[in-house]
Amino acid sequence: MIARFAIAAVAVTLPLATAAAAAPASPAGRWLTEGNQAVVEIAPCGPALCGAIVKVLKPDPKVPKTDVNNPDPSLRNRSTSSLRILTGFVPDKARWKGQVYDPRSGRTYKSFLAVQADGTLALTGCVWKLCQTQSWRRAQ
Repeated sequence: MIARFAIAAVAVTLPLATAAAAAPASPAGRWLTEGNQAVVEIAPCGPALCGAIVKVLKPDPKVPKTDVNNPDPSLRNRSTSSLRILTGFVPDKARWKGQVYDPRSGRTYKSFLAVQADGTLALTGCVWKLCQTQSWRRAQ
């Protein structure tokens, strides 16, 4: 009787352990940001994933072409057209956890990436417990 219970317990928990150990779908590739403003390429960088703007599709004449809002004065002259905005993304359960840099504000936020069932990428940026999510789609 005890042996049957032990076998049943293993049969029930084994699929759960396998699912928990499975890595989330990789967000590597090129993505169109919300509103088709830019193309961001996500790729390995060291042991994590990072993402950089590879093409600005809809330049806004009111937005500076350099990283003028960066808190580090030595970085304020770098171009925003090739800026790394996603850094340090590592698997975290069913998503990827890292940081997103917003060149408009010069701030870096805790962030999560998750490839959705419809093939879009959910990018969530958080300040404390306040979060906002954008939906990106694969670039062709």
